[in-house]
Amino acid sequence: MTTTELQEFLDAKVAQYNHPRFIETDPIQIPHSFSKKEDIEIAGFLTATIAWGNRKSIINNAGGLMALLDHAPHDFVLNHSKQDLKSLTHFVHRTFNGEDCKQFVRSLQHIYKFHGGLESVFAKHAEKTSLQGAISRFKSLFFEIEHLPRSKKHISDPLKNSAAKRLNMMLRWFVRKDNSGVDFGIWKSLSPSQLSCPLDVHSGNVARKLGLLNRKQNDAKALEELDNNLRNLDPSDPVKYDFALFGLGVFEGF
Repeated sequence: MTTTELQEFLDAKVAQYNHPRFIETDPIQIPHSFSKKEDIEIAGFLTATIAWGNRKSIINNAGGLMALLDHAPHDFVLNHSKQDLKSLTHFVHRTFNGEDCKQFVRSLQHIYKFHGGLESVFAKHAEKTSLQGAISRFKSLFFEIEHLPRSKKHISDPLKNSAAKRLNMMLRWFVRKDNSGVDFGIWKSLSPSQLSCPLDVHSGNVARKLGLLNRKQNDAKALEELDNNLRNLDPSDPVKYDFALFGLGVFEGF
């Protein structure tokens, strides 16, 4: 199909899937259970961290984690004691275990107390057309305190050729703002034009079938290629097409 036809097709799919119904089956429902900005951020970050595998399992385990954080993640992160952290000991989602969970709470406390919070870190290190370098810098700051080496694998680094799917998904949640009520748009210091598509097996396969991606691996180089093609379709909000690619792959088996 022509570029115009492709854009019309994808725009229709965005309208179909970028809808409040999307929340009902997506991990984004976890941060949607909060109203305070910092609660949304921390709930979203932790949910995105464990967002691999079965979606029902992700939602159930992320919901369980919020219960362990007393349904007040920002307060827990800032004011927890060593005794409080013991409640996280038995948490597990695939390879992310209780010790990783404790590490992430401690590192989040460091980010909020000494770096101004999640938004501040990403905004400070953002580039005009990319947040991939900011993701890498965030990882460095997140683990600049004493940490478990095993926990570092749970945050990807685009500068080491990772597509960083989960963090790019989180950034979409926080930065994009539209009338659908799915994404939050609570990070005003960043623009949707800086976002990158959360590239995974579903979106990657659909993108290849549509001629938006040639590279076979779902890595940072593939993400750059996909980004460039999506920006040609809509430079101001390229990541809205994540809804189309994901929906076509997961719900339609495209």
